[in-house]
Amino acid sequence: MGASSLFTEDRSAEIVVASLGEDTEPRLKHVLGSLIRHLHAFIKDVELTNEEWEAAIAFLTETWQACTDVRQEFILLSDVLGVSMLVETINNRSLDMTTESTVLGPFHMVESPPRELGDLIALDGKGEPCLITGRVLDERGNPLPHAQVDVWQANSEGFYDVQQPETQPHRNLRGLFTADEHGEFWFRSIVPRYYPVPADGPVGRLLRATHRHPNRPAHVHLLVTAKGHRPLITHLFVKDSPYIESDVVFGVKESLVRDFAHVDDPVRADQLGFSNPFRAAHFDVILLSENGQETDR
Repeated sequence: MGASSLFTEDRSAEIVVASLGEDTEPRLKHVLGSLIRHLHAFIKDVELTNEEWEAAIAFLTETWQACTDVRQEFILLSDVLGVSMLVETINNRSLDMTTESTVLGPFHMVESPPRELGDLIALDGKGEPCLITGRVLDERGNPLPHAQVDVWQANSEGFYDVQQPETQPHRNLRGLFTADEHGEFWFRSIVPRYYPVPADGPVGRLLRATHRHPNRPAHVHLLVTAKGHRPLITHLFVKDSPYIESDVVFGVKESLVRDFAHVDDPVRADQLGFSNPFRAAHFDVILLSENGQETDR
């Protein structure tokens, strides 16, 4: 055994990376090798103590223990560290004409129920009524017929249905819509409210320790898919909502912010089953073709 193969502080990363077998899958070897190098460099940079390393292991263990069928604390941790947004941004580099992506968030934990266009997804009768309309288009502005539009949002108090299973109706404020032959979709809901991410677990303690607030601005989640195009995870943000400029998960992009206009139209309100006046927002979604090229239709 040569001395050069033994673990030393100076050559720690080099020695561990060299232990990866020659038959390791190339992408795994590249990713894991880079992780080892960066992790060892970080530990040397901050001169991590034994106590700090033990605290980090305990924190990650608690993060895992906080995960349930309806709560994903690791996604929340990724969100508040900006990792989720960075991964989304890297993996959705696209033409300027397509809709920007943002984070999935920790509450897409259940399937949205299929609904008909125009259905009301606010099942508890609370909140300010709002009509949301839009189109699903390709990069050249052509409609994408029968695209799938999955939506979910918090209620008027800032909670998702999975957070309040005893008080909110089943699958409240969720819906899976199929756009019409013109790529158009519309549904009835309420104006979303800003809200705090769950702060009663290890991620909440991290936010408090770093003097950060836990709040997200008001938004509606959309997951949009169409044949031959890349799926898109995005948000529709409410203009002038608190925390637009300080989203705890760094998810706001200027192109995704819309005015939820006040509409004073008694006839239209009656048609929608709304009180008058009501609110309305329009949000067109432009998808990127699977090969990243403009769609030739």
